[in-house]
Amino acid sequence: MKAIAFIDYENIWTGLFEQGYELTPEILMGSIQLYVEKNSYELSAIYLYANFDREEFWRTQTLFEKNNVYTRHIYGKNSFSSTLLRRNAADIELILEAQEILLTRTSAFDVILLLTGDGDFLPLVRKIKAWGKEVKVIGANGNMHHDLQMFSDYGELSSEFLTQAKPFINNADEDIKQGILILANLQLSMRYIASTKARTALAEHLGATALQVKDFIRYFLNERILFEREYADSNLKIGKTKIYLLNLEHDLVQNVLGSSLVEIRKRYEKLSN
Repeated sequence: MKAIAFIDYENIWTGLFEQGYELTPEILMGSIQLYVEKNSYELSAIYLYANFDREEFWRTQTLFEKNNVYTRHIYGKNSFSSTLLRRNAADIELILEAQEILLTRTSAFDVILLLTGDGDFLPLVRKIKAWGKEVKVIGANGNMHHDLQMFSDYGELSSEFLTQAKPFINNADEDIKQGILILANLQLSMRYIASTKARTALAEHLGATALQVKDFIRYFLNERILFEREYADSNLKIGKTKIYLLNLEHDLVQNVLGSSLVEIRKRYEKLSN
């Protein structure tokens, strides 16, 4: 049987994250492959919808595209003054595209795989059934709306989807010290440490995922190893950016930086001027 998959990525990702699991592109693609092989489906296309501006999904769009997934970036109205998202934007985009394929390429598939737990997709499920096609709704255990459960195959996917997330720090003491050194070296090589640059450097040097880096930075902020500031830069289109500053009064930071502390303090004084 020929199948097409539609993925509400943020819904699936959030449902698993709330249970303590990290859904990476690699895990998702591997899970789908296992599922289609188990059911003897011939998967002809995968469409995936997400707001790739989200920090958790940093760099994932490229990974999906390299795996022949058609990605749809559903942007939010994010700015320094507003963090509102376009409510149900991904739902609408997915439903419109699924209905277009349903009406114009009926012979291209026998079954639609709908990866979500969102009850708002019930009208789409009913439409697919009305056109004589099969639909399988796949979501995370405990995150499936009751209206979709009769169409759901989520129980079959539990073992594939629920891959335990790795701790964001593998060796706490060493990784924390290494993280401080990475940020210090950045500060010594540039005027300020932009948040994006910091995440990139931490991911590369620590071998961490985007989600692990986010948790790493959150830990640094909570422990007051790091401060987060908004910095005005006339060279940027929006005129300002988010930067990170090491807390030079923190005992651990002082011990790790050693003689570099004096030079970094001078650079911070220049930023204040």
